[in-house]
Amino acid sequence: MISSSKIKSVDFYRKIPRDLTEASLSGAWLSIVAALSMMFLFGMELNDYLTVSTTTSVVVDRSLDGEFLRIDFNLSFPALSCEFASVDVGDVLGTNRLNITKTLRKFSIDHNLNPTGSEFHPGPIPTVLNHGDEGDEEYELGSVPITAKNFDKFVHLYPVLVVNFFAPWCYWSNRLKPSWEKAAKIIRERYDPEQDGRILMGKVDCTEEGDLCRRHHVQGYPSVRIFRKGSDIRDNHNHHEHESYYGERDTDSVVTAMEALVAPLPLESHKLALENKSNDTIDTAKRPAPSTGGCRIEGFVRVKKVPGNLVITAHSGAHSFDPSQINVSHVISHLSFGRKLSTRMLTDLKRLTPYLGGSIDRLTGREYITNHADQHANVTIEHYLQVVKTELVSKRSSPEFHFIEYEYTAHSSLMQSTYIPVAKFHFELSPMQVLVTENPKSLSHFITNVCAIIGGVFTVAGILESILHNTIRLVKKVELGKHI
Repeated sequence: MISSSKIKSVDFYRKIPRDLTEASLSGAWLSIVAALSMMFLFGMELNDYLTVSTTTSVVVDRSLDGEFLRIDFNLSFPALSCEFASVDVGDVLGTNRLNITKTLRKFSIDHNLNPTGSEFHPGPIPTVLNHGDEGDEEYELGSVPITAKNFDKFVHLYPVLVVNFFAPWCYWSNRLKPSWEKAAKIIRERYDPEQDGRILMGKVDCTEEGDLCRRHHVQGYPSVRIFRKGSDIRDNHNHHEHESYYGERDTDSVVTAMEALVAPLPLESHKLALENKSNDTIDTAKRPAPSTGGCRIEGFVRVKKVPGNLVITAHSGAHSFDPSQINVSHVISHLSFGRKLSTRMLTDLKRLTPYLGGSIDRLTGREYITNHADQHANVTIEHYLQVVKTELVSKRSSPEFHFIEYEYTAHSSLMQSTYIPVAKFHFELSPMQVLVTENPKSLSHFITNVCAIIGGVFTVAGILESILHNTIRLVKKVELGKHI
């Protein structure tokens, strides 16, 4: 067996008896300074070890996230009705998709961007509308001309007032005209306004009654509105709630739709209406879905990773539009590229690249409003977006954690157009991507540095204490020699 005396012989730290050592005041102060220095340097080393270190490089886009890119957005159009607001996408490869609805939601809003009801669901609009009587020029006018002066009178007098808002220059208005007038004549004969009076069919020329059409948010022609008695809203800028007719436009279909509106109404309703009119006691009950002229569109679309555009404009396969009456002013609440990041991804993203800080949305809160009453009519608003992909690789996770973030720059312009104004977002992806890689620090390197700090400070402090102690002793000897 190895004796304890032989084991003691390899002791690196041989002890000096306490009686042979001497404590000094200078040594005590240096020990305190050395201990504080060790603590300070240890804290700095620990902070450096915990600080994320990354390497940034620019490489060719490897497109690990597929060939499609998701665009999330929330846009508010205070002067574009949900009835006609259409979201279209296209790209340089010839891909075009019109009136996307599956991944989008629309909400009617007022001019202050406040929602006025639940989610907007448009009525079914057939791809090809039946205009069975457009070639028949021999018909008798049956609908009643309505103006701003007599509109309120009619809407209060008749339980159901159906109005065709049209424009004489409109192709679709002219195709509807024969069927509308014939249907109005049939309804007039079946439900005499003087004897029965439950329904009246009228028409408004929007080129002559522009203010009346704007008051009821008519943006496409023809727009057939159904007004029910008691829908006058005096506390909402004199607007009338209404429904829109989206059915076929031949005479038989229009007559069938009108009879369906009359069927649930008792014959006495017209007499009661006359009595209420004479007593000036108009029923002002509100319908649940008031009409407004604005629309908020939110959701996402998927596009190919090639230059393309996202377009919002007024669109319909059975209506005409006056470009001077279309205003695509909008407020951007959100617009971002790429899939939404999870909470964990956002946490790692902020840790690795604090300057990114999550989904980068350069256009958040931006407003692009044109004064439609002056020379700024027919204004198309275009945004040019340069998109750059940033891929982050975290090697601290096991396995390696990859996620992707998209940043973009935005430049906007307003331009006059002779066509229907649009809000257009041009996007183009850079062929290069930014690659950010986390460089985790070695624990052994951290421990080595801590040991170096402790040993170095201890050694340096010992040297300083020895020099100081010997200097003090020398000074004392010199002073003692002088006295002798």
